Amino acid sequence: MDILRRNNVKVIGSPGRPVVMLAHGFGCDQNMWGLVPPALAEEFQVVLFDYVGSGGSDPSAWSAERYGSLDGYARDVAEVCEALDLRDVAFVGHSVSAMIGVRAAATVPERFSSLVMVGPSPCYIDDDTYRGGFSAEDIDELLESLESNYLGWSAAMAPVIMGNPERPELGEALTNSFCATDPAMARVFARTTFLSDSRDELKSVKVPTLVLECAQDVIAPREVGAYVHAAVPGSRLITLDATGHCPQLSNPEATTSAIRTFLRELR
Repeated sequence: MDILRRNNVKVIGSPGRPVVMLAHGFGCDQNMWGLVPPALAEEFQVVLFDYVGSGGSDPSAWSAERYGSLDGYARDVAEVCEALDLRDVAFVGHSVSAMIGVRAAATVPERFSSLVMVGPSPCYIDDDTYRGGFSAEDIDELLESLESNYLGWSAAMAPVIMGNPERPELGEALTNSFCATDPAMARVFARTTFLSDSRDELKSVKVPTLVLECAQDVIAPREVGAYVHAAVPGSRLITLDATGHCPQLSNPEATTSAIRTFLRELR
């Protein structure tokens, strides 16, 4: 199979520059990076792609068995890197892709030089010693609503996830992205995302890591950012002046600046 076609891979920026790979979150595709890719492409070679089951990927490559685990998405990342023969990649993962990046870097460590986690959450469900932001009952209700009426769930939840009610166009963009995703595939990705627990994997991260959190985020509250920062050895934590779960859209300038500054300092 042509991996580049399967994952709708696009590369922008001049060859020979340091490589940045941007990975989208649940219900999204590469277009949800907004203005970040062209801004980064002024200095880096930027690799964009869609996970199988999302965006312009090849739906015939999707299977519930493979994509019922975050490891299946990590395999997409590794296979794209192999197809392009990428080395020393700075992997920028939004939301659940932050944890997918942790898995990919552990699987093919020779491909990655650093991680940037944008709004990461290793576990969404609270327990006695950890606050993920949701109770088990909350997640059950979320998944039941999503599975019974995906389009209705998308229209109701996307503006909440995006935040910034004074800028309704942002919520509409996320709603449209959710609604463009095949409901059956989205249901599997949702369960994979919201029921995952990657806390044990964080301590295994060996590359320089930047954790980017938003000042207000209903999906990944600041307690989660603090947890990830404490769990990843030597990581750096930056709180962006941004509201909602998608700072790449709500404040692309601050998001791009934080990524660029971090990567420059690693050279």
